Amino acid sequence: MKEPNQYDDPLKSPVIQEILMCNRIGGISLELSRRLGISPIKALELFYESRTAADLHDKSTGLYLYGDLYVADEFMIEKGMM
Repeated sequence: MKEPNQYDDPLKSPVIQEILMCNRIGGISLELSRRLGISPIKALELFYESRTAADLHDKSTGLYLYGDLYVADEFMIEKGMM
């Protein structure tokens, strides 16, 4: 009999979770790029240097539960752009 483990659900795999987070950060960076009129790479750099990015990665904040546009708004508020 197979012993259940925490990765029986593929979506709970750390590898899949990392892929999903990378996809989200890409979407957030594209939104910031559009809003700020800068390249997506520059937007990604700015985002990764922010408190908002740290909060997105910190499960205890719950920010990861919110949509990409909300996270982009949080970044804009953090930087005093909203």
